[in-house]
Amino acid sequence: MPFRSALSHVLSSAVEPSAEETGARGRFPRASVTALGEAGLLGLTVATDLGGGGLGLAEAGEVVTDVSRACPATGAVLRSHYAAVAFIEAYGSHWIRRKVAVGLHLGTLALTDATGTPGAAPSPTASTATRTGDVVALRGRKRDVVGAGEADSYIWSSRPAHGGEGPALWLVSADAPGLFVPARPSGDGPRGSATSTVCADPVLLPAGALLERDGEADGLLSTVHAWLATMSVPGAGSPTGAPGVRALT
Repeated sequence: MPFRSALSHVLSSAVEPSAEETGARGRFPRASVTALGEAGLLGLTVATDLGGGGLGLAEAGEVVTDVSRACPATGAVLRSHYAAVAFIEAYGSHWIRRKVAVGLHLGTLALTDATGTPGAAPSPTASTATRTGDVVALRGRKRDVVGAGEADSYIWSSRPAHGGEGPALWLVSADAPGLFVPARPSGDGPRGSATSTVCADPVLLPAGALLERDGEADGLLSTVHAWLATMSVPGAGSPTGAPGVRALT
């Protein structure tokens, strides 16, 4: 089914009917996300040889725009997912790319560091990564994470594990030991988008979770800029869609 036909069906059957309740009660739009996955729209930008749609930024932006008009929360979740998938598609394993392609994996971004002081400006170097053998311990707090506690993985930025300039980027599974999401969401995203702080105290993950080479993430972050700048969502913060992302580059 062409993606526009699939999108039209999901909008009328799932996103639009639940949009009012999502906004009024602040409930994560799980049914809408599931429907997007079943329709092939979560895997829209994954390669066709893995079962994805094989499409690009322009088509993803079109989907996010239409979904956001119907439900800002679902649109914010989808925008963050597509941006995360840009990293996963470029550097992720065959296994996780296949999961995204068939609609069984929801990704999100955890790029904006927050200090312990409420309202303080984010620090692009606050999160740290310490490697011991094949295990890495991430420590830090990320703010304004869309889909916090609901996504299956996070693209997480930190200082390089062994020095160097620029951030390192990690693919952190939602079930990684030490990952903590507060019970009460706190963030600037649309109501129902589960925008909140995510804490690593520490998060333990395999060294192989590093995306690209340690400390050389500028190309990936430039990709994120391009994706987020195209995908406008009402009530989702800055024009880039992720407050503080600019500070990471």
